[in-house]
Amino acid sequence: MRIAFFNPQGNFDKENSYITEHPDFGGQLIYVREVAMELSKLGVDVDIFTRKINDNNWPEFKDDFDFYEDYHNLKIIRIPFGGDRFLRKELLWPYLKDFAYGINKYYEKNNIKPSFITTHYGDGGITGAIFEKITGIPFSFTAHSLGAQKIDKLGVNIDNFEQYDNEYNFSIRINAERLSMNRSAFNIVSTNIERFEQYGHTLYNGAININDDSKFKVIPPGVNITTFSSEKKEIDDFFWKNIENYLKRDIKEINKQYIVLSSRVDEKKNHLGAVRAYAKSKKLQEISNLVIFVRGLKNGFKDIYKLSKKEQKIIGEIKRIVEDYGLYGKISLFDVPGQEELSSAYRYFVMKKSVFVLPAFYEPFGLAPIEAAAVGLAVVATKNGGPMESFDKGKYGVLIDPFDIKDMEKGILDGLKNFDKYSELGRKRVVENYTWEITAKKYLENINNYLKNPQKNKEYLHIPAYFFDYSKNIEKNIIIDYLKRKNAQ
Repeated sequence: MRIAFFNPQGNFDKENSYITEHPDFGGQLIYVREVAMELSKLGVDVDIFTRKINDNNWPEFKDDFDFYEDYHNLKIIRIPFGGDRFLRKELLWPYLKDFAYGINKYYEKNNIKPSFITTHYGDGGITGAIFEKITGIPFSFTAHSLGAQKIDKLGVNIDNFEQYDNEYNFSIRINAERLSMNRSAFNIVSTNIERFEQYGHTLYNGAININDDSKFKVIPPGVNITTFSSEKKEIDDFFWKNIENYLKRDIKEINKQYIVLSSRVDEKKNHLGAVRAYAKSKKLQEISNLVIFVRGLKNGFKDIYKLSKKEQKIIGEIKRIVEDYGLYGKISLFDVPGQEELSSAYRYFVMKKSVFVLPAFYEPFGLAPIEAAAVGLAVVATKNGGPMESFDKGKYGVLIDPFDIKDMEKGILDGLKNFDKYSELGRKRVVENYTWEITAKKYLENINNYLKNPQKNKEYLHIPAYFFDYSKNIEKNIIIDYLKRKNAQ
């Protein structure tokens, strides 16, 4: 069997360049890479299609083909489209037709074809829909995140819609997502919560029936348990010394438990909520210190200028809280540059009986707490979204209300005081339910089941002309009508 992955944004190479370092190189790329690798171990021929870039600033992505060591039936295939230079994901939409046709040309030239396509994010999804229209080959759609939720989180309204639309291309994205979820063989979601809360958004009415079980497959992402292992590794000798140097620089009493924040510095991740909970709690300060992993911050607050403007704003707010509550000597910010280092840092703080905290306002799935649990940290995570399901309503970790400072304090105290219990339960939960091998096997099972009994969609949405000719007027009425109704409420 041959399965293709369509992922136009970001890029892939054998060195995993820029993974987690750039907004377009986030968790989605890790997800695709890991599932593809595990499928190849199962004997599947796997093709990852992405964009060829001939740009001196991005030399890693100039070749037509790439590979991962020891994965002999897995290819990275780069298709030229959208010019030579790197383009952020919001700028790729006009060129996705060329991506789909380029993939088809590759298969025709090599006289092969895939049995099934798995598509990722809205841009991969619409590429799959166009490719299916050309070839008849079915595809699955894994959204990773949907534009409707971003519209709501950004506070888009009828007055500022055009401004946001110019930056994020919501008009084309929402329509692409509607077509992707409608025309797919099935949609892959991480949790049932994602299915009903995200796909059930008003903006997807008429595109998908969230009560149709045949259109949804719940397949959680996994953890690379080789990377995120509790077993000591060679890197630890070096990186633990770095950590101890940071702590000795910033912390007065280093032999305490720790509260660990390691999520991307983003407003929706709610670092500020956790910092405020710590700042207002004498109990937390008595038994623990606070550490925040921030890529690029080797010198703590002194390096704020190296961050993006959005990151600077959040870290600046944290600095003000630290100053207002006299937290110097109890908090450390430092750089953790990659996944191996992140796992090493988790192992270090496991020795300190520490808690990983994800206080996000909403988390669609929450891979980060699963990774932390795999290593052995006790997990305290938002109750809003995926962690409610992945940690089974608090059975395997502590769930908190991210809008309630007191509840956050209570939850973090629970995690610290009951570290041994949550550490053991969390690791068990991950190993039994959340590995990439399990994820890949579920992909393959659902693909095989579909191919044995393909279900033709009787309610296909028509693919509009503007996906083939971007100069045409793009349909915006769905979003504008939604914003008008929201404004009137």
